[in-house]
Amino acid sequence: MAWALITGASSGFGRDFARLAALEGYDLILTARRREPMEALAAEFTAAGRTNKVEIITADLSQHGAAQALWSEATEGREIEVLVNNAGLGTHGLHGDDPEAARALIAVNVTSANELAMAAMSTFRARGTGGKILMVASLAAYFPAPTMAAYHASKAFMLNLSNALNIEGKPDRITVTAFCPGATETGFFDAAAMGETWLTRMMPPADSAKLAETAWRGMMRGRRNVIPGVMPNLTAFASRFLPGGLSARLNQFFWTETGE
Repeated sequence: MAWALITGASSGFGRDFARLAALEGYDLILTARRREPMEALAAEFTAAGRTNKVEIITADLSQHGAAQALWSEATEGREIEVLVNNAGLGTHGLHGDDPEAARALIAVNVTSANELAMAAMSTFRARGTGGKILMVASLAAYFPAPTMAAYHASKAFMLNLSNALNIEGKPDRITVTAFCPGATETGFFDAAAMGETWLTRMMPPADSAKLAETAWRGMMRGRRNVIPGVMPNLTAFASRFLPGGLSARLNQFFWTETGE
């Protein structure tokens, strides 16, 4: 039986990817800190007459050892063929003003994402039947950003890691896809305790379900990177030509709240 493990499955992209995986016939392992939204999602599948198995594992990936424990529990008696490395945190403010939030962000976006990617690569390679990994990065990966410094840096880590693993995995039929969306309606801005920013005014948040479908199709085709939308693609392309200092100052402005 083919299983898909989806982190951050309680809302936003994680919920969207769970629905897409279910439609593709995968049995699901859903994980997040909050159990109730995942139970509601499982009930949604049952009400729709879907026969996918759904296992729910509550996990806080900001905690030391949580990723390894999650992979161990998820693979007990199950063969995972798809890992959606979606769980992520954001924090807004001057670096050092909220050290605990920054540490949690790095633990989830970098440490746990890396641990799960390592475990999946090792498992897929040893099994010899290939596998797919979707790394949910961000358009933020292409730019430094004062007041969002750790978040942008963490997404740059995910993008670079994903692009390297894409090459490493080819001999073993493992595909690794980096998903780099722009502003999206996922609840991210509320979770980061932010109001409207110049970024969201200039690039209105897109529908997460549509972007998730684009990312899922890209992963299934084995694409290295998926940047959905014309403006995000142009923005990523422009990052190649902007001096670092100018790029940082522009992004500092974009993340400034409009005050409205």
